[in-house]
Amino acid sequence: MALNLQKHLTAIGSSPLVYSNRTLARGDPLKAEGASPVDDFKTVVKSTDIIFTMISDDSILDALVEEATSLENIQGKLFIDTSTVHPSTSSAVAKALKVKGAEFIASPVFGASPMAAAGKLIFAMAGPHEQITRVSPFIQDVMGRQIINMGADVQNSSLLKISGNIFVIGFQELIAEAQVFAEKTGLGTGRMEEFIGSMFGPVLESYSKRMTSGAWAPPLGTPPGFAVSLASKDARHALAIAEEKGTQLPTLATALNRMTKAREYAGESLDSASVYGIARMEAGLPFWSENSRQSN
Repeated sequence: MALNLQKHLTAIGSSPLVYSNRTLARGDPLKAEGASPVDDFKTVVKSTDIIFTMISDDSILDALVEEATSLENIQGKLFIDTSTVHPSTSSAVAKALKVKGAEFIASPVFGASPMAAAGKLIFAMAGPHEQITRVSPFIQDVMGRQIINMGADVQNSSLLKISGNIFVIGFQELIAEAQVFAEKTGLGTGRMEEFIGSMFGPVLESYSKRMTSGAWAPPLGTPPGFAVSLASKDARHALAIAEEKGTQLPTLATALNRMTKAREYAGESLDSASVYGIARMEAGLPFWSENSRQSN
């Protein structure tokens, strides 16, 4: 996302992107494209008027906003968070920033890493209408292929993203069960995958391929497509909201249980599709599949 944005800023002759990260070296490709690294988030906020954040959990966003609001003057600055956080977190962040004269857009994104690299993400944006209009040129056909305007209430976009991940994680759970069924019955995972692609299309076929290719447990040191820790966090948010509203998500609960067991068995270097490994174990098969890595 940041690399696409920096290339766009260069193309229109704008000032370069100012960026920071816990591991600053991860921004070296940005630096090579002309972006400016800084050591900390406060410097990012001081140096810019529009600030994008992408973080792994709610507590980190809270901490960043606390840093920003501790500065003497953030009047007129716009903060856009592209992470998946609880709707109440988005609401609290918006209120904290408003007190200091800044504004907030909750803008979680839909799409895995290849879609981000291609600039084809879907942005679900909620916040002040004029601010969404203001930043749209930096998003539409730059970092994303579509903006879904969710209105003024920042909780709405967070809720849509969490709802969307019910599908993603639920589909993975269902496909894992089907592929284990195919292996145990002798039907074969290849035939099952061909059927999934023909009947349900390339998206669900890609979820199946994350299992059959072994990408659910990539080689150590290779980042997963949708880290199991992040998927687990998203599932917990959805389940908590469902309980609060008096409904249930049993498929998601099963998936979270299996992701938790996978993390306990094999650590954190797993994709969310690692529900497959536990489904295999529960059926009497090895946790590791033929194409995955074979150890922790």
